[in-house]
Amino acid sequence: MQQTADKERLDRDFTELYRAHLRDVYSYAYYRVGNHHDAEDLTEQTFLQAYRHFERAQRESDGRPLRPWLIRIAHNLAANFYRDRSRRPVTQLDDASILHEPLGTEQLGEGREEVKEVLEGVSKLPDDRREALIMRFALGMDNREIARALGRSEGATKVLIHRAIKQLEESLEPETADE
Repeated sequence: MQQTADKERLDRDFTELYRAHLRDVYSYAYYRVGNHHDAEDLTEQTFLQAYRHFERAQRESDGRPLRPWLIRIAHNLAANFYRDRSRRPVTQLDDASILHEPLGTEQLGEGREEVKEVLEGVSKLPDDRREALIMRFALGMDNREIARALGRSEGATKVLIHRAIKQLEESLEPETADE
């Protein structure tokens, strides 16, 4: 009887985790692989793997949020996705502009070119910098969560994000002719 109660509690806890973080995992996967179909597959694989290890993760988390753990699973699965297909791991953010089309306001139309340039700049960053920016700005993760997801110290994560932003800003600066 106790085993059934434990299983029900575990399933209930996992359902809460799933509902709370489905959007974040999907968003991360989408920004990472660049299309909806593969992002859905990656999201499903992430939660299947998370379910298999959920009980252990709960014990080892010491009450810390499990979102970084989920993003790390998605990160590893995305790396496998590219390795298995022998492709260079490039985030295809070109079709991210699709997200803005339904709004169709004139202001969005004017800013669309800027958004496209920023997304293109992000896609050209080294993997670790791109990952950190996606987690920070697309998912709203704090430095501690990003550090846990990437397996780095919090200080190293701050430096990584700072360098990523600086590199992105430099790539977006207008070309100036040598005087």
